[in-house]
Amino acid sequence: MTPQPSASTARAPRAPAAGARRRPVQQRSQERYERLLDACAGLLDESGSTGLTTKEVALRAEVPIGTLYQFFAGKEGLLAALAERNLARFLDGLARRVAAAGPPDLASFTDHAVDEFVAMKRDVPGFGHLDFGLVDTVPAEVDDLHLLDAELDNNAAVAVRLRTIGGELFAAPGYALALRVAMECADAVLKLAFRADPAGDPALIAECKRLVCSYLAETPPAC
Repeated sequence: MTPQPSASTARAPRAPAAGARRRPVQQRSQERYERLLDACAGLLDESGSTGLTTKEVALRAEVPIGTLYQFFAGKEGLLAALAERNLARFLDGLARRVAAAGPPDLASFTDHAVDEFVAMKRDVPGFGHLDFGLVDTVPAEVDDLHLLDAELDNNAAVAVRLRTIGGELFAAPGYALALRVAMECADAVLKLAFRADPAGDPALIAECKRLVCSYLAETPPAC
């Protein structure tokens, strides 16, 4: 199997979405930036996306509102930056699982990807409301479909990164579309799993793995 790229290589969107207006460079700015994202995640758990305001985020982070707007154009930019951070953490976690287990086959790669996502759903603040896109109600002022990439919808953007990490598993040209379809299927079933059980219904999580693995097992035709 070809060497796997690092998650940092796989995570960068091809066309940046409405995330950070500027990236912090100095340590103090980096700390404020992360506090703002942490505050955003915490408030999502408390009031959901419709109740989220930039003013409340700045107050929770103990950061002047002007500083928030130095980093983000507004609410959508803040949510996009948090979604990007969530994706980076997911890819890092998945890459570690793959590296620890050795070269994966399709079944183990599917298990690693679903297990990492489920672990984040259970443990990462705000992830139940915003994973790589908004899970429930979408505020009118937010373009939820393109939080990660200005050209690709969120699931398509994640599929691109998964194909990169999977390497030779997904080398056939048809996997470009197949992984996007698999993402849509997994997204729907995992949403159902966490609606049925706040910790994720184990039977539905297992069905998600079976569905995705079965679908991807046959090499898809090139489009």
